[in-house]
Amino acid sequence: MLLKRVLAGAVVVCGLALSVAWAADGDKTVTLKDVHICCGSCVTGVKTATTPVKGLTAVADQSAKTVVLTAADKETLQKGVDALVAAGYFGKSSDDTVKVNAVTGAKDGKVQSVDIEGVHLCCASCVTAMKGVLSKVDGVKDNTVAPKAATFTVTGDFAEKAVMDDLQKAGFTGKIK
Repeated sequence: MLLKRVLAGAVVVCGLALSVAWAADGDKTVTLKDVHICCGSCVTGVKTATTPVKGLTAVADQSAKTVVLTAADKETLQKGVDALVAAGYFGKSSDDTVKVNAVTGAKDGKVQSVDIEGVHLCCASCVTAMKGVLSKVDGVKDNTVAPKAATFTVTGDFAEKAVMDDLQKAGFTGKIK
């Protein structure tokens, strides 16, 4: 009798697991690659940015520098990608129909100073990476990048587009203020 109950319970549990798997089979996923995720705070930042998007699951993989988004439809996936971009994360989408739309406001031509906002700078490692990117942009002389800064200034004689393009190649994004 006890064995029958155990087996019956196992069948119910297996049945529930299969129905969850079937429901998940209809889900869509998109992977963002080459995202700047250097630490646990970056991973937490991904979660914080995507949590308001109802029906979305986000998994950040620090070692792979990826964020995998899962949802029932492409519209929700797009909202998740948009939330990540708004939080200063950038990457390449594995799905051409889910776009990484990061309008930076950068203009052609050289400038001597620009303020940039909305970049993900949660820790000293993010700051080090950001400073490394900026140091390689032709004409950039200095910057005020700091941990948790909402805005920072870049100075020198440089192209805004070059700065923003290089930030995006490094997995960051933001906007010219």
